[in-house]
Amino acid sequence: MLDLKGKWVLVTGASRGIGRLASKAMADRGCNLILQSRNTEHTAQLEEELIASGVKCHSFAADLNDIPSVLKMLENIDALGVDVDVVLNNAGLQIAYRTDYYKTPADDFAVSFNVNTVAPAMICYHFLPKMTERGFGRIVNTTSGIDKEPEQAGYSAAKAALDKITKDMASRLGGTGVAMNLTDPGWCRTDLGGPNAPNAPESAIPGVIVGAFVDDTVNGQIFHAQDFSGMTLEEAVAKANNI
Repeated sequence: MLDLKGKWVLVTGASRGIGRLASKAMADRGCNLILQSRNTEHTAQLEEELIASGVKCHSFAADLNDIPSVLKMLENIDALGVDVDVVLNNAGLQIAYRTDYYKTPADDFAVSFNVNTVAPAMICYHFLPKMTERGFGRIVNTTSGIDKEPEQAGYSAAKAALDKITKDMASRLGGTGVAMNLTDPGWCRTDLGGPNAPNAPESAIPGVIVGAFVDDTVNGQIFHAQDFSGMTLEEAVAKANNI
């Protein structure tokens, strides 16, 4: 299994839920963290905790519904002068549940695609050339298992588009040392998933980070986090490398 100690990891949506847990899990492996949230106050406590644990950490604010804000964040990350070797595009937005789905407004799609598709795509496009030039990198894009629910059309369509972008891009990465995969955390009791979800957020670890540690021959795959629940990271990576 890869040793990522000292590597820099960007986690979007790091202030709470699965993003916060993933950040802590990567820090436990000795990774340095770059945390994204809409306001750096949201990650201030987590940043302090991670630095106290012995790793380096920086926080940046960006509104993923505002693409110029995302691009500015990327400029600011570049200004750190560090190599980002791992990206966990964890952030997502389920804008609404439309019981009267025939009245779904256009903004559901516009906002959903900005946050769930365009923003992570821009982040991927920013870091992938640098990763391939160095001959190493891992990107894990967070998708969703929602299917056949027109009540969540904007969200599910945006995640389906992210799936397509990820798999298409992964097809070009063979032999580069870079791997780009997907993870589905499952339905968890987060702010997005709601209180009635069957799975605790902790059950998504190590599944949501397993793509950071897989071999570079594993590309364009989807890792269902609940399939790895209860495993050690080493066990999960061994399983993922054989998917």
